[in-house]
Amino acid sequence: MTSLTGMTQVGRLCCILLLLLLTGTMATAEDKKLQDITVLLDWFPNADHVPLYAAQQKGIFAKHGLDIDFLPPSDPSAPLKLVAAGKYALAVNYQPSVTIARSQGLPVKSIGVLVEHPLNTISFLKASGIKTPADLKGKTIGYAVAPLDVVLFETIAREAGLGKDDYELINIGFNITPSLLSGKVHAVIGAYWNYEINELALEGHPAGYFPLEKHGVPDFYELVVISNDTFLQNEPETAKQFIMAIAEGLAYAKKNPEDALAAYFEANPDARKELDAKAFQATLPVFANRQEQSLAKWQDFAAYALQNGLIDKPVEASELFQNLLSR
Repeated sequence: MTSLTGMTQVGRLCCILLLLLLTGTMATAEDKKLQDITVLLDWFPNADHVPLYAAQQKGIFAKHGLDIDFLPPSDPSAPLKLVAAGKYALAVNYQPSVTIARSQGLPVKSIGVLVEHPLNTISFLKASGIKTPADLKGKTIGYAVAPLDVVLFETIAREAGLGKDDYELINIGFNITPSLLSGKVHAVIGAYWNYEINELALEGHPAGYFPLEKHGVPDFYELVVISNDTFLQNEPETAKQFIMAIAEGLAYAKKNPEDALAAYFEANPDARKELDAKAFQATLPVFANRQEQSLAKWQDFAAYALQNGLIDKPVEASELFQNLLSR
């Protein structure tokens, strides 16, 4: 028979081995650090970014080995340039901007989708009496971004039978809502139907709008995730994990909209809660359902950009994007 002393020694040895095993496991977990990445936003945090912050706050990025920090730009044109220069690896941007940049030789491309369809519109106060694009004749139109907004507006005006002498275009920058409310302009291009339209309604000024894709402009991805060629070549797995996390964040936001919005507000306590809640609810149907980008969609906009002078030379649509997730 084994002595009591022998039993005690065996028990002690087992405890020591168990403690060493647990300590080693804990040390391994602690040693496995997340990869820090700063992602540039396209603009200040808003309802369009709810799935991103939900992925951040709910640990979805961490699950994919990433510690993500979102950084709003001081200048909306800066993120694409900074990613192209390799200063940052990832940013939220726009399909038209990627198309223009790539045609100019900048090494950027889209690797994921946040919002599948245009949010940009021609917007106006309902009190203006404007009901169709033809009613823009004789009106002053404000635009936010040149030359893109100018080309988009001219397309819609042309479809409505208007010539360039039938309206006046003025640059209002991003003073969209104030310019409409002050009467400085009769309509604007650059207002988002999910954001400024709700903002105007909350201020007691119901507004109408013309969706671009229903009036002569090809459908395009409003918000995409961009990266640069060097990062995609050197760190393809990191890029893939990021897009996988984006896909999960989008799915989470669609399935749990209230929780996703709460996570966004937790990360952005100074957000305009009533406006962002309305804007997020409006945006839910156009958040991306998958991360497989359409070649035809990129081809159509690239052809439109060339035909309308947004780009000076043809660009291969296959060079504008990269699908990182296989079915």
